[in-house]
Amino acid sequence: PGRKRDFSPVLWSQYFESMEDVVVENDTGKDISFLFHIHGLEGPVLLLLHGGGHSALSWAVFTSAIINRIQCRIVALDLRGHGETKVRNPEDLSAETMSKDVGSVVEALYGDLPPPIMLIGHSMGGAIAVHTAVANLVPSLLGLCMIDVVEGTAMDALNSMQNFLRSRPKTFKSLENAIEWSVKSGQIRNLESARVSMVGQVKQCEGAASPECPKAIVEGIIEEEEEDEDEEGGGSVNKRKKEDDTETKKEHLYTWRIELAKTEKYWDGWFRGLSNLFLSCPTPKLLLLAGVDRLDKDLTIGQMQGKFQMQVLPQCGHAVHEDAPDKVAEAVATFLIRHRFTEPIGGFQ
Repeated sequence: PGRKRDFSPVLWSQYFESMEDVVVENDTGKDISFLFHIHGLEGPVLLLLHGGGHSALSWAVFTSAIINRIQCRIVALDLRGHGETKVRNPEDLSAETMSKDVGSVVEALYGDLPPPIMLIGHSMGGAIAVHTAVANLVPSLLGLCMIDVVEGTAMDALNSMQNFLRSRPKTFKSLENAIEWSVKSGQIRNLESARVSMVGQVKQCEGAASPECPKAIVEGIIEEEEEDEDEEGGGSVNKRKKEDDTETKKEHLYTWRIELAKTEKYWDGWFRGLSNLFLSCPTPKLLLLAGVDRLDKDLTIGQMQGKFQMQVLPQCGHAVHEDAPDKVAEAVATFLIRHRFTEPIGGFQ
């Protein structure tokens, strides 16, 4: 208690070996550039699809955890409209378009002979992984893993989604400020993950006084009681805040990279019918949840019939793979070894 936590951003290069982009042609013959982070050269490919508003960086700490357990290759993709991926129509986030994107990236990376690939997706990315698998867009698909996305829960949550998005700060005065907000609000409960992944969720405002970035608005930091007294003794929070406010006027502010509220028309298409689509995939399947209350009727029946493996990871928020990267890595590694898709390393049991 009393010690200040470090909210400074951490570089992607501490977790991934390289960052690359692949250019694919879409139906209209126009080039699209997808950015991805990679790690490893041998074993099956784990193709990681992030949730709405996130980026490939949300898989950073999970990547460190899994490569120490099994032989595998990581490809973490920035989906259309997210992160550093550049497309002509970033607003088109339909399940069909985004799953075609995933298929195109696999084709561009590996040609006609792709290595064995397991699709792992969180939230929106989990839905896109299922749509990609069902459309048979990854011919070498080994397995499928959905993280904390269930049709029943997702459809129920859609009504309150806009309220949740409205409750978030519009801008942050710095990256540190954004990271601090994400941890203290409970959006990402793991400080290490927040420090690397929030960088992919926010961007610097173009011209700090643009309409979406009103000048000198500093929102969303929940002051902790422990910081009331400066450790060095003396400076109070209020005094610091005034100094911070003066600083803000000089700085460029940060805002969200993607306005999730504007993607509402696609939400239904991501999630409706998802449970039956998931169950219909012939490959081995894994479902990781933050709470057992999230299961809907179709999945409950499928679970009883042994159609997929399921694991509930308690004490996690919605960003399960960020909050508990070691537990998620352990579950995925065990799943792959059990199906003899890969070999354990470093004495992993």
